[in-house]
Amino acid sequence: MNIKRIALSVVAATLFLASCKSDTDMPVYEPQGDYEGGILVVNEGPFQNGSGTVTYVSSDLSQSVDGIYKTENGTDLGNIFQSMFLYGTQAFLVVNNSHVIEVVNRFTFVKEGIIDENLDNPRYAVVVNGKLYVTNWGDTASESDDFIAVYDVNTLAYVTSISVDLGPEKMQVIGNKIYVAHEGAYGFNNKISVVSSVTNEVDTVIEVGDVPNSIGVDSAQNLWVLCGGVPAWTGAETFGSLHRINSISDEVEKTFIFDASHPDYLTVDSANVLYAVGANVYGMPNAATELPTEVLIETGADFLYSLRASNGFLFATDAKDFSSKGSLTIYKYLSKEILSTVSTGISPNGVYFNN
Repeated sequence: MNIKRIALSVVAATLFLASCKSDTDMPVYEPQGDYEGGILVVNEGPFQNGSGTVTYVSSDLSQSVDGIYKTENGTDLGNIFQSMFLYGTQAFLVVNNSHVIEVVNRFTFVKEGIIDENLDNPRYAVVVNGKLYVTNWGDTASESDDFIAVYDVNTLAYVTSISVDLGPEKMQVIGNKIYVAHEGAYGFNNKISVVSSVTNEVDTVIEVGDVPNSIGVDSAQNLWVLCGGVPAWTGAETFGSLHRINSISDEVEKTFIFDASHPDYLTVDSANVLYAVGANVYGMPNAATELPTEVLIETGADFLYSLRASNGFLFATDAKDFSSKGSLTIYKYLSKEILSTVSTGISPNGVYFNN
């Protein structure tokens, strides 16, 4: 087992420093690092060459700084930077083509460790009950070796692997359940696996529409799954669908069918469900009985590459031509007001809040 951990040479300062001058002096908050607060953007980097990067955007949206991993560690992150998961004081950076997970302090971005075994084309990570779960495609030439790797989140020690259906991608945790969307890797799938974090076994498999590309949970603890459908170039095109699943019974309660379109980038903000078709964003309440017909926001993106909604704000990334710098635009989505557009690295595919 080749698990490396890097000891930091400097002891972290205490968060609150109280002066002894008088009883009326207020404690002073000491920031935990240069990147505390604000927004972190995952940039895949150039496909099959070069390195992914992390862009930091300040809380006031006035500046963006790309390449913070290399700035703090002196080395490139790797290729392709697929996703990030924030837990405690750490960030787990999942690097797909390099088959590693880099572990950094989320506030300083100084490297603290690495997981580089028992991974094969890793995609996304979540943490539940003290364990880190990572979806893996396995050998992309095989349709039967996909799995979820499990690690102790504190020691990074490998625990086990869970065999799952083709193309496991994004995950959503509800209680002790992990819902895994099977988009299909380089093929196509239509399944949601329900994994128990207690037994580390697949409890059940839910069938949804073709190519479930994104997943989320609303304020009523409903699981939402957006399916893009099989693309036209296959010669066997199917269109998109949206499913609301009861997370207690694990049954599909409602299905919405799209008319001749391939939706993507589902994001759930409390009782609001948003998604994109092309460069346009649509939204509806979680109690809706039919899909919206009017566009909520026309982003005008050259290539809309991710959406993240939170507290009435919408964060949309544009990959542009996938070879030059992308951008992040922030909206108040109900009023359709644009707050700011900032520069990112190449192919920005995800937005994370570093609070």
